[in-house]
Amino acid sequence: MPSADQTHRWEVDRLPRAEGKTFLVTGGNAGIGYFVAEQLAVTGATVILGSRDAAKADAAMASIRSRVPGARLRHLRLDLADLSSLKSSVDEMEVERLDAVVCNAGVMLDQPQRRETPDGHELTFATNHLGHFVLVRWLTPLLDASPAGRVVTTGSFVGKSAQLDLDDLQNTRDYQPKSTYARSKLAQMLFGFELDRRLRASGSPTLSVVNHPGGALDSLTASRPPVQVRTTGQRLGGLPAGLVLHGKHAGAWPAVRAVLDPSVQGGQLWGPRVFGLRGKPRLEPVQGRLADTDLAARLWAASVDLTGVDPSS
Repeated sequence: MPSADQTHRWEVDRLPRAEGKTFLVTGGNAGIGYFVAEQLAVTGATVILGSRDAAKADAAMASIRSRVPGARLRHLRLDLADLSSLKSSVDEMEVERLDAVVCNAGVMLDQPQRRETPDGHELTFATNHLGHFVLVRWLTPLLDASPAGRVVTTGSFVGKSAQLDLDDLQNTRDYQPKSTYARSKLAQMLFGFELDRRLRASGSPTLSVVNHPGGALDSLTASRPPVQVRTTGQRLGGLPAGLVLHGKHAGAWPAVRAVLDPSVQGGQLWGPRVFGLRGKPRLEPVQGRLADTDLAARLWAASVDLTGVDPSS
């Protein structure tokens, strides 16, 4: 059977209309999340930007409106590191249904010291994985109220080669900022695949799809002042990398396709076309650790233990 990528041509600059639909983008105020929000706004949908910082969200919405006149945008205060606040945040959305959530927000710390949330969880793992794990639990009724709800989880190219230690998910023994980030992204992707298996088993109409942005660099990213400003020096310095990588505006394409393409199926992985690093979105095989169903199930159980919440309940 031909894949969705083979049966029709997907144009990143000619997106289908989505009037009447509502999408939530976590971390929609900056980085790849900003461009996901901007591109979804073009479709006529209502796009909710989940962000801790109202001022940054306002700046992002102003930037989007300057490029998409009449864009339907809202801000939702969302702090993924504060697990106990997430149910209240979902209640504050005041919507009857949600057609998709893009679990995009994430942190990659550069300090050598390990940091914890007020709940005692390692900050990177808590924000990138546990926060979305809990958020999806509270969003599930809204997603199931949509005839075709979707959970779109944004992982990372580096996450595909990371190793996850289920006995040390909090990185107490081997904390390194970059490797901790990669592990948290692997956890996110495993969560996305396991979520779809559980949704299918329960008969839910909601789909769970995983994507990654490839190699997305600021120096190759289109300027969106004040959200994203690329200097001439950065643009020139990034030209060599542009042969194999791309900007964050292009890194948003797999997530946007996972939200909008009606032929996308649950349990799929979407990434950039050229070596998984740059280019238009394509379907990728789910293999290696990403296909380890036992690891994913054990991570799910560990996440329930850490949070006291089960998205499949």
